[in-house]
Amino acid sequence: MPPTIVSNPFAVKSIRRPKLAPTKVVPWSVNRLTAFRKNVQPRYRVAVDLGAGCGLRQGEIFAVSPGDLDPARPVLHITRQIKIVRGSLIFAPPKGGKSREVPLPDSVAGRLRQHAQDCLPVAVTLPWATLTGEPRTVELYLTTPTGLALSRSMFNSGFWKPAIRATGILDDRHNGMHVLRHTYASVLLDAGESIKALSAYLGHADPGFTLPDLPHLLLASEDRTRRAIDKALGEDQGSDDAPQASDGLDTA
Repeated sequence: MPPTIVSNPFAVKSIRRPKLAPTKVVPWSVNRLTAFRKNVQPRYRVAVDLGAGCGLRQGEIFAVSPGDLDPARPVLHITRQIKIVRGSLIFAPPKGGKSREVPLPDSVAGRLRQHAQDCLPVAVTLPWATLTGEPRTVELYLTTPTGLALSRSMFNSGFWKPAIRATGILDDRHNGMHVLRHTYASVLLDAGESIKALSAYLGHADPGFTLPDLPHLLLASEDRTRRAIDKALGEDQGSDDAPQASDGLDTA
């Protein structure tokens, strides 16, 4: 009889799981985003707007309520998400447990108003934070036609992936709903927004969490910075004509 193995030889601390290769962030172009949005069912198009226009995570998008719009200034308060726990949906604080504010562009605000006219917000009651948490009722922009909260699996298979295929986009993990956040980040970096502000809008506790996700977007931003300075100062900055400081040293 062969000897019985009583422990897992691969469980020793000297053996470590190989790390996954980092995923390259490839934001969508405006043309691709527009084409994709047209292929999303009208009831759920505003989900695209909230992802690409406000940088929200999928669970946060599902939990947005008319009450989250600030009546005094154009910002959206992100105070909750919808999570699935052991097969059941709950309301929970945003990832990291911290609420935040994001700028609400006029274009997104207008589409939210139109969406609310076409599909009336529905009051949904779910437990808060845990399966046994206190029930909370929130009016949601996005629900199923029968008035239920959206789940990740149902939305991805029933609405996201069909629109991906209809647009001719590769149906892989790089083109999941998270790509909308990357597109949002790309637009803000292109416009010159700071990493610190972008990190706050994305809900990252530290700007350091933002940087590893966007390395080649940062390189593109650096290229734009160099071109902008070259255009402002002139491309030919020969040392012979460079201004001198009063002490004879080259100016910084």
